[in-house]
Amino acid sequence: MKQLILFFSLAYLLSWVIWLPLYGQVSGLPVLPVLPFQHGIGSLGPLLAAFITTYIFEGLNGVRRLAARCLSIRPVLYLLVAFFSPFLLVAFSMLINMLVTGTCPQISELFHTPEFPGFTFVQFFIFNLVFYGFGEETGWRGFALPRIQQHLSPFVAALLMAVFWAIWHWPLFFYRPGMMAMDGAGIVGWFMSLLTGSILLTWLYNRSKGSILICAIFHSTIDIAFLADSADQHIINYLGAFITLWGIWTGIWMVKSERAKE
Repeated sequence: MKQLILFFSLAYLLSWVIWLPLYGQVSGLPVLPVLPFQHGIGSLGPLLAAFITTYIFEGLNGVRRLAARCLSIRPVLYLLVAFFSPFLLVAFSMLINMLVTGTCPQISELFHTPEFPGFTFVQFFIFNLVFYGFGEETGWRGFALPRIQQHLSPFVAALLMAVFWAIWHWPLFFYRPGMMAMDGAGIVGWFMSLLTGSILLTWLYNRSKGSILICAIFHSTIDIAFLADSADQHIINYLGAFITLWGIWTGIWMVKSERAKE
């Protein structure tokens, strides 16, 4: 319990302090200098918190074990699932949109994003993998999840992780345009997407025998799928529906598996 309390405290503190120049004016603070990619840098908070807490409680051997799980790629099946499944779901969403609206999909739009128009797909993938994939998943799934699962079932642990994950995003509602524009229904939908993601990432983490790399890749490819040029509102809705159904099915499977062990 002490490890989790320290980890979550550090993860929130580090990220929120790094993001402070982006939202501080809302609290009446003076204008602070903003670094390039400051939002991404702040997303490294959970990673830093995981390594700091691991070092405090487990020393260098614990740090080495955590780092090793950041490089684990087995089983390869789940590495393929993590990388390709979001893009396959986008392709299906584009196909449905074409059948409904008659709009011909542009597959090349899957590999560009309006957020960073100068990035190639490889650059955007590496950016997401480093800052949002490893930056978050080393902490959420790599450090916190296995410790929570020592006391709770995987499904309940996934639900609890979604709450902690949502709290971490709190400052984003003061400076990220998409989140600032959310009404009550939008916030509920956003939390449900985190809940779905938490269930799928918990399933991936457990099935991949604790691979942080596989979770980081899936986190990255899901983000890219939703942020790509191809993701107009209709396609986002279809994609969200597919992922939600996948999450519901996975959650039901997790609960049934837990009951079968009782």
